[in-house]
This record gives sequence, C-alpha cells and structure tokens, in this order.
Amino acid sequence: MTNRNHSEETWDDSQDLYEHFRFEADPGQALLRIDKFLTNRMQNTSRSRIQAAAQAGNILVNGQPVKSNYKVKPGDIISIVLAYPPVEKEIIPENIPLNIVYEDKHLVVINKEAGMVVHPGHGNYSGTLVHALAYHLKDAPLFKPGELRPGLVHRLDRFTTGIMVIAKTEIALNHLAHQFYNRTTDRRYMALVWGIPDPEEGTIEGHIGRNPKDRIRMHVFPDGSDGKPAVTHYRVTEKLGYVSLVECKLETGRTHQIRVHFQHIRHPLFNDPVYEGDRILKGTTFSKYKQFIENCFRILPRQALHARSLAFDHPATGKRMAFDSELPEDMQQVIGKWRNYLSGRQDDTI
Repeated sequence: MTNRNHSEETWDDSQDLYEHFRFEADPGQALLRIDKFLTNRMQNTSRSRIQAAAQAGNILVNGQPVKSNYKVKPGDIISIVLAYPPVEKEIIPENIPLNIVYEDKHLVVINKEAGMVVHPGHGNYSGTLVHALAYHLKDAPLFKPGELRPGLVHRLDRFTTGIMVIAKTEIALNHLAHQFYNRTTDRRYMALVWGIPDPEEGTIEGHIGRNPKDRIRMHVFPDGSDGKPAVTHYRVTEKLGYVSLVECKLETGRTHQIRVHFQHIRHPLFNDPVYEGDRILKGTTFSKYKQFIENCFRILPRQALHARSLAFDHPATGKRMAFDSELPEDMQQVIGKWRNYLSGRQDDTI
C-alpha cells in the first residue's frame, strides 16, 4: 500500500479546512470493506467519521463515489476528503456574542466581526470563534465536550469581516467540505484596493505559499515553483480616484489569497499592514491629502476586506442557499469619505 499526497489540503495551509488523502491498494490486497480499510490506515480517524464521509460522497474509488460497505480490491485508487480534524487542545466554552444570520439543526451561518480569530493557535488560545461556538452550540453533535469538532470548513482572517458557514453535525460537515473541495460554493468578497486594476475585470492566477523570507506572510509564485494553485476573479465596481472598490470571486481558498494576489498585481488592499497597503501608494503630495488618508486609516484600522456573500447546497435538503451581508460600518465610512473627496476635488488641490 502506498500513501500519496497525504494531507494534500490541510487547515494550516489553506483557508478551506479539509484534508485530502489518497491511497493505492496493494496487488495482494484481500477484499475488505472500505471503512475498515481506511480505519486501519488513518491514525486518529474513527470508523464513524469515515462512514460519514462516504455518506456525503467524499470517498472515491477509481474516481467514483462508493458506500461504506464497498469491498476494496487490489490496485484500487482510493481518495477521501475529511473535514476539519478534532481540536487537540481543550476548548473552554466562552459566552462571546455572535451575529447569527441563519440557523437550523444542520448548520449555522454567521456574520463575523473584525478582530475575531477563527480558531485557536499561534498565541490565540481564548476568545476565538471556536470558543464562542463551543458555548452557543454546546448541544450540537460536533460541539460536545471531550471531542470538540468545531464544524469549520473555511475561515476568514482575523480582521476580515463577513459571512461564514459552520456545520453542526458530522454529515453536514462532510457535505460542506465536499462542496468547498469541489469548488461548487460561490464566495464573493468586497475589497478596497489602491489604484484601479487594469483590466478592470479579470482573473489573477498564481501559486500561493509561505514567503521564504517571512513565514508570517504569504507569497505568489507565478511559475508554480512553490505553493498551491490559487485563482481569484475580480471586477471593479466603483472607481474612487486613487482607490477602487472591487468584487472578488474565489475559486480556491488559500491563506491571505485576495490580499497577496492584489499585492502581486501592485494594487494592495487599503490599509493592509502585512502587504504594504498601510501607506500612501497613490495620490498627491499635498499635506491635506496625507491627513485625509491618515483619517481614513484611523476609521478603518485593518485591511479593507469583507466576505459579502456565500452560496452553497444545503447538506440535508440539497436546496441552494445564498447569504449576503452589508459592508461593515468602518468600510462604509471610508468609502463615503472617498466619494466626498472625489466629488470635492478640484485640480488636485488636496
């Protein structure tokens, strides 16, 4: 038996929180139920978790979905997509307010606020979305104390706002992971970027991986020499002089994807401190203009990025569901200031 591309998509390297495993059965493989076959080969993965993956269509043999009772044969190529693994550290539920947009017994949709870390780690071991979910969804199957599986299939950066979906059951978790993995969800973001991209509608492609000189930042490798494939479609929706409002549609969900892609094409997100957007990159040299930008930065002390909408198929009913959220107040205020600036500008006097 060989194990190839183990953990091809992991939560450490992607905004989409799932793992992809691939196995090839040995030539001498005896007939064996696939749930047993995978349980024997995947550490810390229960048989019930594997069965839920099969029920959601996340186990393929030679490219075709199979049920848990499928008998593995010699030479079979087996792939499985599993959603976010259990949290290793103990999670103490915290009564943190959540802006819940929709909820039923299968899932919950929230509108995440700026400043909330999605999952614990890297010095954020309390106050995260996972801690809030552990409190608000303590009666849901995935949130029972002792084996917390926080139902995450995607995430947003700490200072990015907007729509997220969280599963409440194992089946829902696997169904949603399947959709994110196969790119059948529809995710749209709004970003305020420096300058006006040319062309005003297009696609940014370029592998994204860790920056070799700064592990906190991501980097675009256009030749594909490192990182993972990433595709961002964009469309300028409003030109505001030295900045523009852009709608982005994600095909992939890499860490910092929109932020690093727009830096790559030399249009960093407005006030993005990690990707050089927190300085004056376009405009005049007048002191009033500098003061105007500084005021905007104070109003919006983060990267100007909002997850505006998300559409997916409901894991139980199959019905297409779509959720939208308005731009947060800080982005609205800054966009309003730019509109006023643009209408009042005369011969670049400010």
